[in-house]
Amino acid sequence: MKAAVLHQVNQPLQIEEVDVALPGPREVLVRTRASGVCHSDLHFVEGLYSTVMPVVLGHEAAGTVESVGNQVDYVSPGDRVICCLSVFCGQCERCTTGRPVLCSRTGLVRSPDETPRLSQRGTPVTQFANLGAYAEMMLVHENSLVKIEQDIGFEQMALIGCGATTGLGAAMNTAKVEPGSTVAVIGCGGVGLNAIQGAKLAGALRIIAIDGVEDKLTLAREFGATDVIDASGGDVESRVKDLTSGGVDYSFEAIGKKETAEQSFGILRSGGTATIIGMIPQGVKIELDGASFLRERRIQGSSMGSNHFRVDMPRYVDFYLQGRLKLDELVTRRLTLEDVNDAFTYMKEGSVARSVMMFG
Repeated sequence: MKAAVLHQVNQPLQIEEVDVALPGPREVLVRTRASGVCHSDLHFVEGLYSTVMPVVLGHEAAGTVESVGNQVDYVSPGDRVICCLSVFCGQCERCTTGRPVLCSRTGLVRSPDETPRLSQRGTPVTQFANLGAYAEMMLVHENSLVKIEQDIGFEQMALIGCGATTGLGAAMNTAKVEPGSTVAVIGCGGVGLNAIQGAKLAGALRIIAIDGVEDKLTLAREFGATDVIDASGGDVESRVKDLTSGGVDYSFEAIGKKETAEQSFGILRSGGTATIIGMIPQGVKIELDGASFLRERRIQGSSMGSNHFRVDMPRYVDFYLQGRLKLDELVTRRLTLEDVNDAFTYMKEGSVARSVMMFG
């Protein structure tokens, strides 16, 4: 199969032939139909996060089931599925106490003495997030899939696989935004726009979008922001506090930078909660005003929207079909696998909400 392979940090991905193994007992071979290009992948291209190379990146995908292992009973060939990196074992403490997104992943990947799922000329190729979606096929554990029976396109299904679930879930599951509350979202890319939608669905009264790109602020209004702040003008904290008479109840950082993470905490009112969605580079530390904790301000992380994806994702499909969730408007560019490096260029330019690679 063809796949986009990363061999070195800060080098273009190469379109190469990669061998894919036959499905193991609980594995499923999925033909990729659509794959979104997420900022998380760029972190690994740029070396801000580490992985074993060569690696097939990509984790926001949807497709059709080609074949299944002899113990798979959840899906069958021909089923339409969304892939999710929050693969769960269903047996560890986190899974059995209701937090499968934090699963210890016991027994979900092949051991080193088994044939690797992906390889080139006998050399193992890392499968990013146990998915490797920048490829024509994905060999995955059945517990990384959710079957979708509603009538929805693969493009929209792929967006639900990461960006939509991460942003919506951060607002509705992690932070549990309350009706009538005030919200600020820092960073209006694909995830940030979905955090705005999540806050709106949860009943937030005021939603402030913060970004330095005018086009993204325009899009943020379409997605539910009641106010926008152009971050390029500086003094964001004071401007938020002026708009809200002291700060917001909930803030969401969807960029992954030290400065904006600290800013998300600084714009809270007493008793407010900051949720960090963006991937802050490994080793980077953030600094907060210790006295602020005396006023019960809180800061927390969110992993993939604290999802229960086999429940959440079909619900998000229903929200979309009811006209309550925007997905079509997220797609700025439709590309092919061969365009993957261009997709990263568009992302770094800030000119896209999401690029989606379509497969035949």
